[in-house]
Amino acid sequence: MPRDSSPYQRQLSSVFASLGDEGRAKRVEDRIVSGIAAGILLDGDRLPSESELASSLGVATMTAREALVSLRARGLVKTTRGRDGGTFITLPQGDRTSILRDRLSAMSRVELRDLAIHYAAIASTAAELAAGAADEHDVVILRQILDNSPEGNGARGSVVGDFLLELAALSQSARLTREHVRLHTDFGSLLALAHADPEFDSRMIELCGAILDAISAMDPARARKLVGDYVREGVVWLIADQARAGIPAVKPEKTKLERPVRRTS
Repeated sequence: MPRDSSPYQRQLSSVFASLGDEGRAKRVEDRIVSGIAAGILLDGDRLPSESELASSLGVATMTAREALVSLRARGLVKTTRGRDGGTFITLPQGDRTSILRDRLSAMSRVELRDLAIHYAAIASTAAELAAGAADEHDVVILRQILDNSPEGNGARGSVVGDFLLELAALSQSARLTREHVRLHTDFGSLLALAHADPEFDSRMIELCGAILDAISAMDPARARKLVGDYVREGVVWLIADQARAGIPAVKPEKTKLERPVRRTS
């Protein structure tokens, strides 16, 4: 899809949104890495200057500088001097799979499921609202996103992400759309690993077609259910992938609310 499309612009804005008063170099670094993992920042993309980066993220220039030093040490950016100089994203052969796998391996099953539940709640609600608000023109735009779906190598995962982002925009809720964009960076990017599986990829493209039919038919309940199905299938795939990689499931200690309640007569 063109990189000047509205879904891309919304995602790009989320990468450089303010971190607030608690922003530190590690959080700046993590934000940039998340943008790379989500495919928002690509190999060769130029980052804002140190001062621009600090201003947009709401941190000190020194903090932004420290983050860039760390990113350079990891080989994720390079800085050049001169008129055409700046700091640029550098990925080995443009591959972000290793970054995504590192993120997935660092997550427990509980954390992954919890993130998926949050994502599903937001994305499903957006689809439900979109089904009640979308007109014929909106349906055409959604269909064009799917029709532009490239073949092979899991590339269509980005199309599914753009499709869901457009649904969020059609919800007519700015707050819901912002939260969806943030969660797409955190969780939706991981689904690129699942979309590299041709079987999963094909099923999900078909499912998006069914979601579009529900939007066209103004069927909010079905649109909500189908988006939830997509997220559930995605998290099942990711958990299975963790198991295949030998990543142990970390079970948290039961909280007081999860322990059985002893009944008294």
